[in-house]
Amino acid sequence: MTTLPEDFEHLSVPERIALAQALWDSIAGQPRPPLSDAKRAELARRAAEDDARPDEVVPWEKAKADILARLGQP
Repeated sequence: MTTLPEDFEHLSVPERIALAQALWDSIAGQPRPPLSDAKRAELARRAAEDDARPDEVVPWEKAKADILARLGQP
């Protein structure tokens, strides 16, 4: 776990959440680094596998319901 700089330890939880959001927003606005050839190849492989087996896709609603059922939640 990364420790906070001493300057941040005095911040309240809501202030630290706001700081984390501000940091995330500053990162999200930046251009994404390019994918490596290996990652690009893996994404292409997964997309091709998905395209080859459209009947094996599980809709999000069903996947979510199954997970919640396993957790005993409605």
